[in-house]
Amino acid sequence: MRLGAFLTGLLLAIPGQAEETRPVLVELFTSQGCSSCPPADALLGELAKRPDVLALAWHVDYWDGLGWKDKFSSADATHRQYDYARRLGLDSVYTPQLVIDGTAEAVGSNAGAAEAAIRTAAARPVDGPRLALAASPDGTGRIELGDGPKQAASVWLIGYDRAQTTPVGRGENAGRSLTEYQIVRRATRLGSWSGAAAALALPPKEGEAELVVVEPDAPGPMLALLSITR
Repeated sequence: MRLGAFLTGLLLAIPGQAEETRPVLVELFTSQGCSSCPPADALLGELAKRPDVLALAWHVDYWDGLGWKDKFSSADATHRQYDYARRLGLDSVYTPQLVIDGTAEAVGSNAGAAEAAIRTAAARPVDGPRLALAASPDGTGRIELGDGPKQAASVWLIGYDRAQTTPVGRGENAGRSLTEYQIVRRATRLGSWSGAAAALALPPKEGEAELVVVEPDAPGPMLALLSITR
């Protein structure tokens, strides 16, 4: 594939303190089996339209035995939510839950709390790498990371669908047709970043869109985000 084709689409990076503004990662933990989740799903859909937000919906699997199996649910989503509970010092997990920039959480349908946390995160300086999408001999591409302060971080590729509508036959939302947004379909750890420049190979694409996230291994804000099209 030609490099020019690879670089189509929107590239959003967090290069560190040099930038006045940066996109903020907003993650929703949700389930089709949860009757209080549809308003939160709708809110995430609105937040996803904003240029200052990159949004993801993680469908947890602990609702699946309560009358309806969410077709987008995964153990990875549940694991990520429990990891956030540890990072944020929470005693338990719940749905719907928003996590903003990896450092704050709110009830998923609370637009005011989400807005306040997004403003706080956007104003926070970070020291993350510049990210770029580059071509590779096998055609799948690679992510190039610039250098920065020495620190331990993980690099994730997250494939997601922008919107899906599902008729729900059982459970708390029985009889409803749910439209959900930014649905995570696969999360793949590409490797590590320690502050030195690096290049990491990408696996084949899964999902309508993809997001690269550089996440600190210790609790803290996201270090870099890159929305890619390939």
